[in-house]
Amino acid sequence: MGERRGVARPGLARACMPPGKGQMTPLPPPRAPQPAPKGAQGPPGPRPAPRGPVPPQPRSKKRSRRHQRFLERRALLEQRGVLRPPRHQQGGRDPPQGLPEVAPRCGKAPGSPIPNGVPPLRPAKYVAIDCEMVGTGPRGRQSELARCSVVGYHGDVIYDKYVRPQLPVVDYRTRWSGVTKGHLRNAIPFRAAQAEILKILKDKIVVGHAIHNDFQALKYFHPKDRTRDTSRIPLLNQKAGMPVRASASLKNLAKHLLHKKIQVGCRGHSSVEDAQTAMELYRLVEVQWETELARSQPPRPPSPPADPSTDSDQYLDDQYWPTDLTAGSP
Repeated sequence: MGERRGVARPGLARACMPPGKGQMTPLPPPRAPQPAPKGAQGPPGPRPAPRGPVPPQPRSKKRSRRHQRFLERRALLEQRGVLRPPRHQQGGRDPPQGLPEVAPRCGKAPGSPIPNGVPPLRPAKYVAIDCEMVGTGPRGRQSELARCSVVGYHGDVIYDKYVRPQLPVVDYRTRWSGVTKGHLRNAIPFRAAQAEILKILKDKIVVGHAIHNDFQALKYFHPKDRTRDTSRIPLLNQKAGMPVRASASLKNLAKHLLHKKIQVGCRGHSSVEDAQTAMELYRLVEVQWETELARSQPPRPPSPPADPSTDSDQYLDDQYWPTDLTAGSP
């Protein structure tokens, strides 16, 4: 019995040894998980697999800035009546965000039918022009352009420049033209001015008084159905109390109908003032005049837009087709 008491058990000796002397420190027992408080959300678990076929997600088409500008410009042209919307969009669509709304004139909603066949009024399509000429050639009897002014529907000045004639000036006609030698020192050459002016007049309804003289100075012919000459409007003569067939001057019409004086003094005419006056006279009889023209003239198809980038129908012309395809066409 004594020997057994004196023998130390190995397990007991190891348990009595301090840590670091061949014995590892026992690990504490694992703690039980604490229940989460009410209202607290734990980490999201794995989502359950969807049942049935997954519908395809719509793909967002990224459009470049150039394509977005194209769509906005096309929508604006369609809204102003210059372009016709595609057939699948004839029912109407909302304009893209960022485009200004075009306010209807005469209290009519856009797209409402126009009575009596009167075309829709679009102020952006109307301009008025007046030119001043000087004398060139033998004894200054040849007239050449020296100043040209173009105004908008509301009288805002779109273009006003002095033009250097192609021939030396013999008579400045300052009493009527208002042009002096100093005005033409830094004037723009005729060809450059002609290109700028015709670009403005393209696809526009042009108003003027005795406008054939202005077109002759520009060496240009404008379509007759897009020309409004206030010197040949019987309606204005009737309102002014003048003979219907008489060719009334711009000065007399302005005095009787607009109650203002123009072309006074010895400094000559102002082409800006004359163009604005012609537009004011036109607006007096615009609805009645356009109604009569719509009845007397056949309807004209809308002209193509000035910028070819707004419509791709131009590539259907024969000039874009191969020669072998157009050779046998009638």
